[in-house]
Amino acid sequence: MFFSSKKLIGLDVGSSSIKMAELDVSRTGATLQSFALFPTPMNSVSTGEITDIGQVGAVVQALVSDIKTKRKNVSVGLWGTSVIIKKITIPKMEKKLIKDQIRFEAEQYIPFDVTNISLDYFLLPKNSTPDTLDVLLIAAQNEVVNQYTNLVFSAGLKVQVIDVSGFALANAYEFNYGRSNSENIGLFNFGATVTNFTALSQGDVVFCRDIPVGGSNYSNEISKNMGISLQEAESLKISASSNREVPSEVHSVISSTSDAVGDEIRNSLDFLSATTNGLSLNRCYYTGGGSQTVGLIDHLKKTTGLPFEPINPFRRMKINSKKITPAFSQQINNYCSVALGLGLRQIGDHDQN
Repeated sequence: MFFSSKKLIGLDVGSSSIKMAELDVSRTGATLQSFALFPTPMNSVSTGEITDIGQVGAVVQALVSDIKTKRKNVSVGLWGTSVIIKKITIPKMEKKLIKDQIRFEAEQYIPFDVTNISLDYFLLPKNSTPDTLDVLLIAAQNEVVNQYTNLVFSAGLKVQVIDVSGFALANAYEFNYGRSNSENIGLFNFGATVTNFTALSQGDVVFCRDIPVGGSNYSNEISKNMGISLQEAESLKISASSNREVPSEVHSVISSTSDAVGDEIRNSLDFLSATTNGLSLNRCYYTGGGSQTVGLIDHLKKTTGLPFEPINPFRRMKINSKKITPAFSQQINNYCSVALGLGLRQIGDHDQN
């Protein structure tokens, strides 16, 4: 799944920053050749939808210039409320009949008009009973799929793989850590407005959802409670997380916000258990800019009772030291996993790791 004759650019469009990764992938491994990230234009990306293709397209063009790539083929990740991923159970049947059955099932499980969605599925290896098939159903609104396709086209590029950010995160994890066949693994990417949460069992994705919390929750609460601008609040949050001196009220707000964020994470863990016949996680890995908020990970360790470890995106991936300095690789460590997972894809790859 990692090997490709046509090289792709991994493009991760977030609400806070847009990341681009250029990898060389072979049977002996992968090397990150170039990486760049620029801030996302204000109010141009919301809950995974691109509301200003012109502004975001200009940033993508700038990223292409920055990494000096000649590649034109792109792997891009969808996320947010326009993407639904749900585990369902269907009667056992011949593979050639599954596609039509999935379309029928989608009408019952997907809260979108099925005539306006792109639909995919993945057969899970373990089934509830011998007479059934467990399936991971993936649906995305065509309007949003078209937004990303048009965005890439506007930058003079071509979409070859449309993935899901949570699956790309799992792809980067598997490349660096291998398949975890003996443990159930949780992966969290704490972004600005959304946290991608993916669960792996016996090495396969069995659950994937976007939790509507992230680093912006902290900035918004600091701004509201202290009567300051969002920019000032963001600065105070970063200062607190960097162990610089800030007013005590900042720490108080961050702590109470972590309680609220933690509640959302625990609710998602409960939802995971309820939809996967009681599956519980053995270990969690995390990444994303929001994960750097002071006290958040310690709070999650305490309230969930689960070990949380940072994802090392370069555990097995090599880096072109002539283009990427150690300081820059350290700087992007918490922001690059999804873009790397997208860059590891191959043309024609199934949207599942």
